[in-house]
Amino acid sequence: IIGKVTEQPIYNLLGGLRHDQLRAYSYFDMGGVWENPELAGERALELVEQGITCCKMDPIYKLGGPFDFSLKTLRHVGKIFEAMRNAVGDKIEIGFGGHGQLSTAGAIRLASILEEYYPYFFEEPVHPENVDEMARVAAHTNIPIASGERLVTKFEFSELLQKQAAQIIQLDVGQCGGILESKKIAGIAEAHYAMIAPHMFCGPIAFAAALQLDACSPNFLIQEYNYTDLHNEIFIEPIKYENGFITPLTEPGLGVELDEKVVKRQLVAVR
Repeated sequence: IIGKVTEQPIYNLLGGLRHDQLRAYSYFDMGGVWENPELAGERALELVEQGITCCKMDPIYKLGGPFDFSLKTLRHVGKIFEAMRNAVGDKIEIGFGGHGQLSTAGAIRLASILEEYYPYFFEEPVHPENVDEMARVAAHTNIPIASGERLVTKFEFSELLQKQAAQIIQLDVGQCGGILESKKIAGIAEAHYAMIAPHMFCGPIAFAAALQLDACSPNFLIQEYNYTDLHNEIFIEPIKYENGFITPLTEPGLGVELDEKVVKRQLVAVR
């Protein structure tokens, strides 16, 4: 609201523009990849041809639970990364979304197998509630640990950083207290030499807010990009994602205007 009144984008009210382009990562289609790891290489090549420089994948969704960390199973995960590196080399970064599916021991063992393929980050190797165990994983691998999508307020993020449990902070503007709280969290992360890679799963308005935070944060690394057809339709001027980057929104406030016709079409009657 203040941005609208002052006719300024939010990033100008929070320190000014720091990035002309915002790097964003797309999701990787895992369909059939577990059964045929070579497919991962083909799909990585397709992403590179589209100009995409980073993707995120969950290659462990086929595991039989947090205590399934046999060498055979974990080496199979490694084959997926190997196929991607063989196909595109270092032309694409590979984020690993763990979603807390592993035990501490399993995460450490898997990380040792994946290190040679240089993942961009290892997201939530274990559940985030026990920060000490995530810190244990971080201490045993050179893969940067990412976490934060399930955390709220600066106090939880402060503990995560103080215990050196993560180097990439995935705060969600729509869940952690709003834009001002997010800016504080980004500042705490900067003081710990950590980067931010905001989570995106709360809809188009929260996404627009995240982009404002990205644009004014010196320690911005990359933005999650979980776009749908609704995101393209609901704004009068859609947010543009081209060649793996998003241009900061320069209009006042969040930089977007809702298409009221589309909003009305999406309304659901509540009894």
